[in-house]
Amino acid sequence: MCFISLAAAHVCAKTLQITDQNGQPLPGAVVEVEHDVAMAADTTIAVMDQVGKRFSPRLLTINKGQAVRFPNSDDIRHHVYSFSKTKPFELKLYAGTPKAPINFEQSGIVVLGCNIHDSMVGYIYVADSQSVYVSNALGNIELPDFTQRYTVWHERQTRDISERIEFNWPIRQRHQKIIITTSVPLPRNTFGEVFKEHHGH
Repeated sequence: MCFISLAAAHVCAKTLQITDQNGQPLPGAVVEVEHDVAMAADTTIAVMDQVGKRFSPRLLTINKGQAVRFPNSDDIRHHVYSFSKTKPFELKLYAGTPKAPINFEQSGIVVLGCNIHDSMVGYIYVADSQSVYVSNALGNIELPDFTQRYTVWHERQTRDISERIEFNWPIRQRHQKIIITTSVPLPRNTFGEVFKEHHGH
């Protein structure tokens, strides 16, 4: 089966395995497959909730132009914001659900934080393509047969947090293994620490 695809069902005939530099499986890696087939825009509203002082899900994949709603399911108020160039925004201290969802017009990576609870960190991956997949617990993804070029992103990559790493699929191969160099997770992994690690602030 395919894993968390934003596209319509494809015949999955190629298997990608993603590991870190130590040979350990890398779950939660986002793979975006490039293709020339135009597909209808996704008009559904995605949801990034806040539960137990955490973003839920921690990683959300959407299409460029898609909107996201940010309900607060906690019994305390949150103040959600992002400094990311892809979509800087701010939802000031609130409970419940803001009236209007936020539209993400540009592709890229959006890092989310809470101005009240610095340990809250979340990610929104805004894709150009509608063929987007996330690696499972074993670091594996099944990709459509047409896969030729693709990009990979992971929240712990040592490269800039906004960079998507480009790969080509070897001709006549059905399986491929790639390595993404990652950093060791920080004990708290706060919003401030994420930006300091990747941007040197």
